[in-house]
Amino acid sequence: MKSMHKTLSLALASALLASGCALQPAYERPTPATPADYPAGRAYGATAPTANSLAAADTGWSNFLVDARLQQLVRIALANNQDLQVALLRVSQARAALQLQRAAALPTVGLEASGANGRNNSASASNAARNRNVTRNNVVGLNAAWEVDLFGRLQSLTDSAREQYLATAYGRQAAHILLVAQVAEQYLAVLSYDEQLAVTQETLTAARESYRIVKLQYDTGTTSELDETQAQGVLQQTLANLSAQERLRAQAENALVLLIGQPLPGDLAAVTPLDKEAFVTDIPAGLPSELLLRRPDILQAEAQLRAEYANIGAARAAFFPSISLTAGAGTASSTLGGLFKAGSGAWSFAPELLLPLFDGGARQANLDTTRIARDIGVANYRKSVQTAFREVADGLAARGTYDDELAARQRNTDAQQRRLALAELLYENGANDYLTVLTAKTDLYNAQLALIAARQDRLSALVGLYRALGGGWIERSGDTPAPADVGAEGAPAS
Repeated sequence: MKSMHKTLSLALASALLASGCALQPAYERPTPATPADYPAGRAYGATAPTANSLAAADTGWSNFLVDARLQQLVRIALANNQDLQVALLRVSQARAALQLQRAAALPTVGLEASGANGRNNSASASNAARNRNVTRNNVVGLNAAWEVDLFGRLQSLTDSAREQYLATAYGRQAAHILLVAQVAEQYLAVLSYDEQLAVTQETLTAARESYRIVKLQYDTGTTSELDETQAQGVLQQTLANLSAQERLRAQAENALVLLIGQPLPGDLAAVTPLDKEAFVTDIPAGLPSELLLRRPDILQAEAQLRAEYANIGAARAAFFPSISLTAGAGTASSTLGGLFKAGSGAWSFAPELLLPLFDGGARQANLDTTRIARDIGVANYRKSVQTAFREVADGLAARGTYDDELAARQRNTDAQQRRLALAELLYENGANDYLTVLTAKTDLYNAQLALIAARQDRLSALVGLYRALGGGWIERSGDTPAPADVGAEGAPAS
């Protein structure tokens, strides 16, 4: 008995020491195929950051999105959005999968209690073996089983599950950041359509009055049919624009309602016009290498890549023997009353070694699959870095050019307004035809719409740059960033 326990202890100790010999390859972060600096040039002449400028990841979204009405909508979305809820549930699901994989590396222990009655009354049995009396066998004991992870197969699978859990947590964080940006961009779209509708309504009123006057002049023979048809064309085009804008505005609000997960509340703060919005513009871009640490989608891709490295280790370990240990200890007796008396003890120990010899190439195919998956993970990681670089560069180009474009469009609108006033004055004095007036009205209307669209695009570009630089996870500047898995079941909660 003592000799058996000594042998078992030595075997377990040897197994524990050998279990550290994992076969997974050492992880190496791929070198991103991106320049060391962002593009430079006239298009990137962005606002220079001030001395107190915070990085996007350190700037709370409520400090960046200073519109009180928009802040209310973002808070509602973070509480109700179903895509964000699914992302959080995936974190809980991945955590449960990790716990399940960790449990596979631990011994399983169970309690067994059994009783059996039997009698040998076979005619073929010898007289000595035949026994017409009932025989009983009662057993109570503990059973334990353990797979010795000599070559790190279970550890590699646990490492893979851990990285998948981290990937889902980073994915949830990326979904949170994206939702903040989506709500802001959709809200800006609603504001833009509201302002376009206001301009169109004003233009429609003027077009109707113009057509009434021209139609009256045509009926009295003081103007040509050409003027009448041109005035009617402007009126009908404006009516068509009004219908299209009403449709787009309704659809934009529907999209916003979907994002926030409920109808728009009636107690929202007052609307701030587009030209009065003051999003933060001096967020520093930093270096492209910093994106590797502050973009959760990049961190997610890297965690998934590390999981593929771990899967290679598990696939390699499948080529080596697997060892399982099962043991039991308890008491056995033919009577229930004698189960726990002296001399009723029983034990068993059964080590098992399984050495795979032939499987039709299944293990090699599995190893090849994990290696290809690792290569795919490398490509996905590099693509995520390149995408982040492009998004930041686009945002910098937008920030560097939209101010000049807005100033030019404002001057053009002012010029078209003055041109219309002069055209109407000349027409009223008989020094010009009505076509000049209609053309001036159309050009002013188009300039006003273009100005509104440019204001929306500028603000949306700033939101996109803020998100591209990793901003949107914390609500207020100075807050301590919560873990990416905050709120998931079994994870730290705020």
